[in-house]
Amino acid sequence: MTDTLAYRTFDVDVRGGRLRVGEWSRGHEEGPGDSAFVLAVHGVTSSHLAWPFVARALLARTADDGGPASARMAPERVVAPDLRGRARSSSLPGPYGMAQHADDLAAVLRSAGASADRPAVVVGHSMGAFASLVLADRHAELVDRLVLVDGGFPLEAPPGMSRDEALEALLGPTLERLTREFASPEAYLEYWRGHPAFAHAWSREVEDYVLYDLDGEAPHLHPSTVPTAIPDGNEDLYGGAVLLSALERLRVPAVFLRAERGFFDDPARLYPDEAMERWRAAYPAIEVREVTGTNHYTIVMTPDGAAAVARATLGGRGVRTEEAVRLAEGDTPKV
Repeated sequence: MTDTLAYRTFDVDVRGGRLRVGEWSRGHEEGPGDSAFVLAVHGVTSSHLAWPFVARALLARTADDGGPASARMAPERVVAPDLRGRARSSSLPGPYGMAQHADDLAAVLRSAGASADRPAVVVGHSMGAFASLVLADRHAELVDRLVLVDGGFPLEAPPGMSRDEALEALLGPTLERLTREFASPEAYLEYWRGHPAFAHAWSREVEDYVLYDLDGEAPHLHPSTVPTAIPDGNEDLYGGAVLLSALERLRVPAVFLRAERGFFDDPARLYPDEAMERWRAAYPAIEVREVTGTNHYTIVMTPDGAAAVARATLGGRGVRTEEAVRLAEGDTPKV
């Protein structure tokens, strides 16, 4: 799936069945517990095949921005599950909220060799960032630090909209796609080629990602995400207790990467400027970085976006200032 890298899939036992997991590696012979790895967590209707660009960027080089990162061991593996209700994990039963995703991710981490003595770096994109935050709360011993890619801070419903209405307005065609059938893989590829996010970013990796999403038999092919999995986790995305508790109790270093454009390569970013200012003030321990030239998809699914994610991932533990840590832990700031 990724040039010069070994790729495999395996399954992990979780509640109700087995979770599919993809892994990219340098091709060495180490067992699961013998090499450092990054856990990568995909978005709301995505799959583990959202990550080949990031896997290549992480495994092909060490950090290039100097400082503490240069001293850290580069990962040997990138481990990425298909979340419950998506892709080859679509047969797993609900509920599909962030607490359940976090417990599934903990099972993946342990299976891949993480422990309290060897915690992993966790990178979450979009909804995967929310799940990653809850993972760091429920299973803190397994998480070294977090990279939250255009997701994780609570979303805000427009005035007069319920959370379900807000999610439908936000995702729009993404949700509509889950109800459609496609006569052939080629028809599904043509559907995706018209997506504005990939107008200038179509690639072999995107094509693999699209085809992997299909379930069923022609001419009744359909996207693999279980439609009920979307509203099931909706409350957590819009500031539910599970997410807010995870943010308030966050004790591992974290960095947030913000895409310049939205889902459809439009100026309506997932986090408007006003919302970002509120979250910066509320959670100063989370460093925010802007990633120019990217939209919500291409921040992980292009070489340039992946390079920014890799830099943040390999950036070592020093992403929080001492003052930000004191604020996060409830101390009074110095004056």
